[in-house]
Amino acid sequence: MTSTGRGIGILAITFTSLLWGTTGAAATFASGVSPLAIGSAALGIGGLLQALIALPSIGRARAQLRLRPGLVVAGGLSVAVYPLAFYSSMHLAGVAIGSVVSLASAPLAAGLFERFIDRVELSRWWLSAAGLGVVGSVALCVAKVDSEPGELSSTLAGIALGLVAGASYAVYSWAARRLIAGGVPRAASMGAVFGLGGLLLMPVLLLTGAPLLASASNTLVAVYMALVPMFLGYLAFGFGLTRVSAGTATTITLTEPAIATVLAVLVVGERLSAVGWTGLAVIGAAILVLAFAPTDRGDAGEQVDERSEGKKRLGVPT
Repeated sequence: MTSTGRGIGILAITFTSLLWGTTGAAATFASGVSPLAIGSAALGIGGLLQALIALPSIGRARAQLRLRPGLVVAGGLSVAVYPLAFYSSMHLAGVAIGSVVSLASAPLAAGLFERFIDRVELSRWWLSAAGLGVVGSVALCVAKVDSEPGELSSTLAGIALGLVAGASYAVYSWAARRLIAGGVPRAASMGAVFGLGGLLLMPVLLLTGAPLLASASNTLVAVYMALVPMFLGYLAFGFGLTRVSAGTATTITLTEPAIATVLAVLVVGERLSAVGWTGLAVIGAAILVLAFAPTDRGDAGEQVDERSEGKKRLGVPT
């Protein structure tokens, strides 16, 4: 994969982050709607739409998918868990803290998966970018806690759910990436994983989703969440995963808490201290490290001859 192809992948994942960063602020416009309803509507409907447009590709790749049922099931379960944990985290700990913890923990979990399951050598560039992103995210979290402490138990519960969200996000990113790297077309991989996740979320939506129809504004929020950040966003995410590793992708999405924090300030009315703005700048530096890191074919996740190498190299090489 050329540097141009990798750059396009980075742009696609960054675009996804921009869309995802709007979800927390958008959810505040749904009055009286539980986070479970918001999450199941957003990713449940969005996931089913992805599966619907990917049906021809899924049909052609059904034999390949049947050879990898564990990856499909792991990815689908993680897709179902992610929005429930993510929106509940923001509900309990606040938009900024929930998104920060969820996305800051994701690259660490993804790195662990790639290192210990895929036997990937994570480079100093990737580790530096992930480290900067985590530091910046922690700064955002500290700034929010200092300005609005809230109830400690609620904040801690929100942080715990954010960690669950981050881990589940890393798992479905890893599963989709493994399917794509194993020869399953991108559309089939993403459609199968998100379609299964969407199906699993439908019972939750049926049980909790009535308030989404209580007013026009609530319905509009649900439609926006399902079609724009979830459906369109994950299409761009799947496209990006064909050009960068799961670890790199999750590191790029550290821009999401930065975007969510800015929108929390501008739209929701939250305040951000100098420490918080410093955190945003550090997250920006993490993206610059990824953008200008040296590359070779291993970064794109292309498989090196496993008979001679005994492993795959994913991520940015040293």
